[in-house]
Amino acid sequence: VALATRLQADRCEIFTDVEGIYTADPRLVPEARLLPTIGYEEMLELAHQGAQVMQTRAVELGWVNGIEIRVRSTFSDAPGTLITEDDEVEQRNKVRGLATDRRAAKVTLVGVPDRPGVARTVFGALAEAGINVDMIVQNVSHAGATDISFTVAEPELARAKRILEPVVRDLGAQELTTDSSVAKVSIVGAGVHNAPGYAARMFGALAEAGINIEMISTSEIRITCVISEDRLDDAAQALHAAFD
Repeated sequence: VALATRLQADRCEIFTDVEGIYTADPRLVPEARLLPTIGYEEMLELAHQGAQVMQTRAVELGWVNGIEIRVRSTFSDAPGTLITEDDEVEQRNKVRGLATDRRAAKVTLVGVPDRPGVARTVFGALAEAGINVDMIVQNVSHAGATDISFTVAEPELARAKRILEPVVRDLGAQELTTDSSVAKVSIVGAGVHNAPGYAARMFGALAEAGINIEMISTSEIRITCVISEDRLDDAAQALHAAFD
């Protein structure tokens, strides 16, 4: 995509081992459908939340420089999926796709003193080590203490724990717990945050499937839930059905 930008090309075609971008991972959801087009913003969010077809930096470069990206199969002449500016957001299903990520791990700091500077100390130490933090949830303070939970990439978990153990001791927190048996499932679509009922439908679909939600995070075009990794396939299929 960077080369296409430098050459002032109109479009960059990427030939891969799949037909294009699907509404979900076809390996998890056999009913997943091929998308003829998808907006840059939605594709960027899907990639960031675990979709494997496109790398986030490639989508960013295409978006910033106005380079259309067509994802096609190496093994057929099918037109694939065009990643471009999407002008039909209001005319279609607001949930464009579903992303899943097994490479998540949850870290919880229990009984952290509720005072200014604690979050900076915790996340500053991780930032200095180059460890990216994704979802962050802080509970309401009780008796001057609170719990902070966040997610990191599973391969970074051991290093994050090693870095935080002395931080937890210095802060006087109660304990540090970790869980590598979690996964993230996200619904993505422009306007999801501003459309009533989408969060309730997502949580309802997971509840009907008997899947417990451990953490929730939202953005303008995404709702993400952290669940047990062993229920990820069930969650993907339930949500894909719930949002047609």
